[in-house]
Amino acid sequence: MKSNNDTPIVILNFKTYLESTGKSALKLANALQKVANETGINMMAAPQHMDIYPVANNVDIPVLTQHIDPIESGGHTGSVLLECAYSAGAQGSLINHSEKRMKLADIDYLVKRTADIGMFNVLCTNNIETSIAAASLNPDFIAVEPPELIGSGIPVSQAEPEVVERTVEEVKRINPQTKVLCGAGISTGDDMKAALELGSEGVLLASGIIMAQNPEKALIDLISKI
Repeated sequence: MKSNNDTPIVILNFKTYLESTGKSALKLANALQKVANETGINMMAAPQHMDIYPVANNVDIPVLTQHIDPIESGGHTGSVLLECAYSAGAQGSLINHSEKRMKLADIDYLVKRTADIGMFNVLCTNNIETSIAAASLNPDFIAVEPPELIGSGIPVSQAEPEVVERTVEEVKRINPQTKVLCGAGISTGDDMKAALELGSEGVLLASGIIMAQNPEKALIDLISKI
């Protein structure tokens, strides 16, 4: 298995599409594994919570949970416990995705708790200013995604390149160890190439691959120009 620190990095967020649920989640994870083996690119999967265990036990690529609740073990019915995600096979977690926003104190708590348990964290932000604040929390990754571009098919690396460029600049100034990923609308080789040229060290993406007629082919196209 490749190191979580190897770049460039491609994190595929499975979200809650039927095309990435259950058996389809396994198929998608296997496509990520195959492309990672063939190309050497560090691919990661972020399936739904109930798919973490079967996915993590069938692939060698890193698996992330899409969300963790800021709770300790106990009476929190319906919540996602960090230790449960970890024991199911999650090696990392998305935190504060635009579709699952969190309070600052809870974000800080989860960045520290994931680090304590030995999981890496991917802290999602929506603009330059929040990326600056996020960098002070010492996350492993910051994934900047303007929410208006998520699922739009319009890549942030082309629509708002200054967001990526300045986020990289400011995050590295505050915390050189934190890696910056680019999200929102990424789906093609041109998108990935542009994101890396702006200084990001990988991408966080979803629908452009999941909804493709042939996800494996779409993944190969994504990395074809780097």
